[in-house]
Amino acid sequence: MVMAAAAMAAKALTDTEQSPEGRLGTLLDAYGRIQAAHGPASPLSFGEFRTLLQGDLSRLLPGRVPADELDGVRLISPDGYFDEDFFDLEIEQRVVLRALAKTTHAGRPASTRNLEAEMDQDRVFTALRKRMDQDAYVHGRSSLIRVPAGSDAELRRLNLPSSVAEFYRPIAFDAVWDRWWFACPVCRWPMKVTVHGTRARRTGSVRCFHRPHAAWGAAYSFKLPDAGRPPVLALLSRPVKPSGAEAVLFPDLSGPVPEPLPVEGHKALSRGVWRWTTVPGLVEIALFDALSLRGLPVELWPELDAYDLRVTAGPDGAEFRIDVKDYTSAILLAKKVQADGGDRGGAEWLVVPDYRASSLELLGTVAGEFGMKSAAASGLGQLICKKAGVAWQ
Repeated sequence: MVMAAAAMAAKALTDTEQSPEGRLGTLLDAYGRIQAAHGPASPLSFGEFRTLLQGDLSRLLPGRVPADELDGVRLISPDGYFDEDFFDLEIEQRVVLRALAKTTHAGRPASTRNLEAEMDQDRVFTALRKRMDQDAYVHGRSSLIRVPAGSDAELRRLNLPSSVAEFYRPIAFDAVWDRWWFACPVCRWPMKVTVHGTRARRTGSVRCFHRPHAAWGAAYSFKLPDAGRPPVLALLSRPVKPSGAEAVLFPDLSGPVPEPLPVEGHKALSRGVWRWTTVPGLVEIALFDALSLRGLPVELWPELDAYDLRVTAGPDGAEFRIDVKDYTSAILLAKKVQADGGDRGGAEWLVVPDYRASSLELLGTVAGEFGMKSAAASGLGQLICKKAGVAWQ
């Protein structure tokens, strides 16, 4: 906790690209985190925090915590620069720096929530790759996509290593009504629960945290129930299944509305792992399942995730190396492609979910600079099937 907060604050203190308001907000966020680590018995003033931040990090630790690991470690050089060379610790500490670099890209201020999400995502991939076993990696990552939440018994049956299973945590407060939660029919992760209106006329709403899923129909209302009783959801709008090529990968939402599930005895992936593994993984898995069903040789995450899918099609054995990305902002994704110089793992196709098809004009231009092609998932599925001489629809 102290190391993550110190790294966040040191970057804000020295990063002139961030706005003064953003830097102050990050400092206060980190200060609160340090205060939480110290507890009420040993308060630390904000002035002391800023002073200690520029020296030996071991002095920021609460007295009850052994300081050996941070002894002599500094994040700010004598010249006042954020110096990553001083932060050469074990893998968990290096994860903090990698996550911090992502969350503060282009002058954005860091926040505890974003930093923790990036750290979780980095740590879970490190844990999945640890055994250097392709089958174990595919099983672990598939489990995080297909079962992002469930009962303790269901999660135990996944047989995940403890270093991966630790990312299943108690259901978050903002997805709970009293003692109940609801799984999104698209991604199976807990949906957001809110209450609206005045005291006399209050109603509840439940919708997936991922906007495209909510737009497809994972959005409901409910009347506030009597104390101790679970809400009964009512669908806000019936999803319209697309026609043509997109219908193949569109999820089946024809079932009943989600039933209330008890918070006790259930867990869900941390938000960062859900957003950056489960959500884009749904497209990867759907494409894998659809192409496998049509008899095409498909591999998931070959070479321990060099890229997402490898498909062989046609009499000449043409290979399609695919990397799937689900970014809300096409501009940020384009910047990532430019920063990476294309795809570091060797993918030749940059694929986005069908609901991000509007980003293809921009992405096609940027990807083309590095010899890559871009497509929506259904469009590429149709192209591969045409090459293989089988029907997509």
